Amino acid sequence: MSNITTNKSMDGKKKPFPLCLQTAGLSNPASIDTYLSIGGYSAIKKILKEKISPETLINEIKISGLRGRGGAGFPTGLKWSFMSNGTKGDKYIVCNSDEGEPGTFKDRDIIRYNPHQIIEGMMIGAYIMGANVGYNYIHGEIWQEYLSFEDAIDEAKAAGFLGKKIQGSAFNFDLHAFHGYGAYICGEETALIESIEGKKGQPRFKPPFPATYGIYGKPTNVNNTETFASIPWIINNGGQAFLDLGVPNSGGTKIFSVSGHVNNPGNFEIQLGMPFEELLSLAGGVWKGNSLKAVIPGGPSTPLVKAEDMMGATMDYDGLSKIGSSLGAGSVIIMDDTTCMVQALKRLSYFFYEESCGQCTPCREGTGWIYRVIKRIVNGEGKIEDLALLKDVSQKVSGRTICALGDAAAVPVLSFIKHFEDEFRYYIRHGRSMIKGEND
Repeated sequence: MSNITTNKSMDGKKKPFPLCLQTAGLSNPASIDTYLSIGGYSAIKKILKEKISPETLINEIKISGLRGRGGAGFPTGLKWSFMSNGTKGDKYIVCNSDEGEPGTFKDRDIIRYNPHQIIEGMMIGAYIMGANVGYNYIHGEIWQEYLSFEDAIDEAKAAGFLGKKIQGSAFNFDLHAFHGYGAYICGEETALIESIEGKKGQPRFKPPFPATYGIYGKPTNVNNTETFASIPWIINNGGQAFLDLGVPNSGGTKIFSVSGHVNNPGNFEIQLGMPFEELLSLAGGVWKGNSLKAVIPGGPSTPLVKAEDMMGATMDYDGLSKIGSSLGAGSVIIMDDTTCMVQALKRLSYFFYEESCGQCTPCREGTGWIYRVIKRIVNGEGKIEDLALLKDVSQKVSGRTICALGDAAAVPVLSFIKHFEDEFRYYIRHGRSMIKGEND
């Protein structure tokens, strides 16, 4: 489905750099033989042979500057330090492959093309944190990837990388693929844990956090697919080498899923810090000769950015923060000058309304209010006061829910109206879009 960058450059500029997707251009990329041919499983072999301490490994990950690639951007080394290796009893490690937000499709390609790097990354994490069982929670709407990961687990077991006394060591680790049911809310780590336990996927109150009370009440670590897939490279090449691929506070590479109004949509793994203009060029530029109007740089739960601000930005955590948005999961949605922002917001608001689990009143009721008011505007029945109402409801939803879905639903409303209020006012006054062709 996706176009994938596979070329490297050593000229010092930020370039495409296949790290998590390094097998993508090879024959039979998902097989263990292909992964072994490029040095796969060498990191865990080295760790087990040399009995490298968990503290040494965590320090290397901290040096790397790796931050969670699922959207939150929390420092991985710090998160792993919360679950002590010395704690006795059962512990779990979970890979969150439940990407369900619009415009997000990177993790499925890592599973499709390089599943063994995920497995090795999870093994290293389990060794560091003392976990003996792991799960890869895979989004319910990508069945073939689930089957492919099951095949990879079987290959790893047959090669002696999973099970008891791995590679002749005292390290034991079993891994299972867990197929979700397509609920966006299960991308939230505690809702994911509830789902694994066989319950309805709804977020838990925090604290307690999963590091102390996770699956079946046991310490649990949850990290994104791309995060785990980055770990073997860091161990093999060093934390500083990974940090140097990116920019300060944004170490390494990142897969950006570029979709929308571009000629060449797909996944592009680049060194963090690349100018947005260059990423847009990799995606073939804006389609049909149209002009860029706006960009959602990290998925719909990150604020919309106008074209003039986006064209001067760099693709990293601080670069996007400077222009009032965030990197999120790296889901870059491109909008050209034919896009009606009112109708685009209606579609996004419907998504969050449909995906709210209903547990928290502000989110359950607020997302419904937001969608119905925007739908009223699109139907030509809006009032100018609706703009103030939308802002008020969004602000009252944000920060008042157990998980971040309420905040995610509010973000597009506030940013769309902030940057394109004139379009909303025109739609309300005239009962139609100001964008030519949108009313046909």
